[in-house]
Amino acid sequence: MNRLAGLMGRILLIVTLFGVLFSFAMFQGGFVSWFLFFSYLPIFIYHVGLLFYPIHRFQVTRHLSRYIVRSGDSITVTIRLKRSIPFPLYYCVCEEIFPFSLNKLDKRVEKYQYLDHPEKLQVNRSMKQVIFPGLKRAVELSYQLDGVPRGEHHFQAIRVKTGDVFGFIQKTHIFPVADQLVAHPVQRPIEMTERMDSFEQGPVSSNVLHMNNTNIAAGIREYESGDKFSWIDWKQTAKKHTMMTKEFEQEKSTDTIVMLDNGYYDGINGLAYEAAIELSLSLIGVLKQQSSNISFFSIGKETVPFAVNQNPYETDRLLNHLTRMQPNGTNPFALELSKTVMNLPYVGLIMLVTTRLDDMQTVIKHLRQRAKQVVVHLIRPEKEIMEAERKQIKQLRFQGAIIHVITEKQLVRQTIEVNAG
Repeated sequence: MNRLAGLMGRILLIVTLFGVLFSFAMFQGGFVSWFLFFSYLPIFIYHVGLLFYPIHRFQVTRHLSRYIVRSGDSITVTIRLKRSIPFPLYYCVCEEIFPFSLNKLDKRVEKYQYLDHPEKLQVNRSMKQVIFPGLKRAVELSYQLDGVPRGEHHFQAIRVKTGDVFGFIQKTHIFPVADQLVAHPVQRPIEMTERMDSFEQGPVSSNVLHMNNTNIAAGIREYESGDKFSWIDWKQTAKKHTMMTKEFEQEKSTDTIVMLDNGYYDGINGLAYEAAIELSLSLIGVLKQQSSNISFFSIGKETVPFAVNQNPYETDRLLNHLTRMQPNGTNPFALELSKTVMNLPYVGLIMLVTTRLDDMQTVIKHLRQRAKQVVVHLIRPEKEIMEAERKQIKQLRFQGAIIHVITEKQLVRQTIEVNAG
């Protein structure tokens, strides 16, 4: 209704101007008055044509240079306009209508300098470009989309606006143009200070990644070239009158469970949440290289399990899950964790990745009964770690859990150093 009223108003304006000039020429007469009238006639015809020109019949398409990226990447977007009637247009304004999910800027590791002020990364993206089609049947324009945040982003529409040079007539149409951009979380380089290794005697903590453990001897054998001098068994050498060395058991990687806090709470730090997702994915990547039997649990409104090393398709499913996930569920992480812990098998290492510490003393006690070692990766801005939270960290450490606090100081580095047990 409003659109029709606006169209009628513009038609009335053009017709009124035409009528005034025609009346002036009829009553005034003379060369000048008729010259003004006939000079305005082409403008009048153009405006009438522009009024009824169907810009809604434009064919508008969008092309992305890449449809699957990593968070923080940049892409080039190309918009093409095609039309069947080459009516002369002085200008067109093309505007991208961005989805709300793109109103964040991802600067990779640089973004974590704003861990205590994540609102500084909120942006109102806008893209308006003016093109001059003239009589061209097809025109295109491109723009750069920088700092794509993690998630699925659904482009829905493009707004096209045109009009005459005097501004008497303006026509706008929104074209539904659907495209999907997927930004997977970044897998960060991680340096593990320790790793859990399992022997027949039980799981133990080890600082080395060698295939042989030099602390547990399984037997002896004759010395071979390349054996370390410290491996020589002097007692057996004296008995057998030949050089004997210790033979060590092959290490076996332990079962590991990684659990991510996916709950929502008032005042949740969205940037710390993104860091938790990146850290979880990075831990899985490193643990897979160590041939551990890894399970992953996303704990929020629902608990979603993944058996990463048991099924090759689970890795892709996990990546897609981490790409789409948003914090949900209002129950404390400790409460949801206590429900999951009862069904866990005994494993060598359990890693928790969270952005908050609830009342976790009880659940840590239960986790210690299910694992040889429990490691909590707490991601928090340094200024937000209060004295009460420091006391809670000390209590959890006293219970035997390893609490690794990760602040912006660690996150801004290219490589994150974590304690793996």
